[in-house]
Amino acid sequence: MTRDLPSDPVEMLRKVLALDETGARTSNDIFVGTSHPMPSGRVFGGQVLAQAVVAATRTLPDDRHPHSLHGYFLRPGDVRAPITFAVDRVHDGRSFSRRRIQAYQEGVPIFSGIASFQDDDPGMEHEMPMPDVPAPEDLPDPAQTHADHPQSGLLLRANPIEVRHTTGDIWLRVDEPSPQQTVWTRIRGPLGDDPALHRAALAYLSDFTIQEPVMRASGVAWSDRGVKTASLDHAIWWHRPARADEWLLYVQESPSSQGGRGLALGRLYRRDGALVATVAQEIMLRVPDRA
Repeated sequence: MTRDLPSDPVEMLRKVLALDETGARTSNDIFVGTSHPMPSGRVFGGQVLAQAVVAATRTLPDDRHPHSLHGYFLRPGDVRAPITFAVDRVHDGRSFSRRRIQAYQEGVPIFSGIASFQDDDPGMEHEMPMPDVPAPEDLPDPAQTHADHPQSGLLLRANPIEVRHTTGDIWLRVDEPSPQQTVWTRIRGPLGDDPALHRAALAYLSDFTIQEPVMRASGVAWSDRGVKTASLDHAIWWHRPARADEWLLYVQESPSSQGGRGLALGRLYRRDGALVATVAQEIMLRVPDRA
């Protein structure tokens, strides 16, 4: 699979988010998308989230934006097969719209979600403050620090998402087990100025590293032998505008893990301190020889 990795990860991301509309109309709006390569051959969950946002957004006027998405990952997707997105126009009110999105491969559902959209409305405001952490420019780039690792370094460089861990990454080992971590993250190249694309890209990158507080809490690294993870569900709330191609601080924590599952929560901040999104995800985590 490494031979299929792209020379331009950002252009690859733009292509997978450019869904085709089939023109076939039943009770749904139908869109079709492709997938980018993954080492496992399974579709990256963040890709499906972003594509679902794109599909639902296309059924609404430009002045109504997504403020929340709640979805379940039903089955692993195959990167070799196209994904069909069926959007059901559940409700259109004076201020809010709801859309149900079902993603299929070969007629079998792989994702089911509901997104809510809203006009820009004034109202009360508050936000939790952003913590004080080192700037991304002062932190190591894992694509460089792991450059001598034949697979990890290549995959990190080919990833559309760029990351900087403030307390050390967990690709190869966990130095300090903790249920908390902070990560600077962004799409690694310019995306243009379309706000709808940046909202979709924010959903895309929200699925990367959010599993790690669960793993870090138990001292589990990505490279540990026999580790199996899978995202079970995902929720994202968009609060304020943000560019996904500029550094965002992802503040993450895991309040609990049990029964082979772990819950992770995250907050995404712009560099000016504005809270732009909140994320929640539950994952399956299985580690050999551990209860």
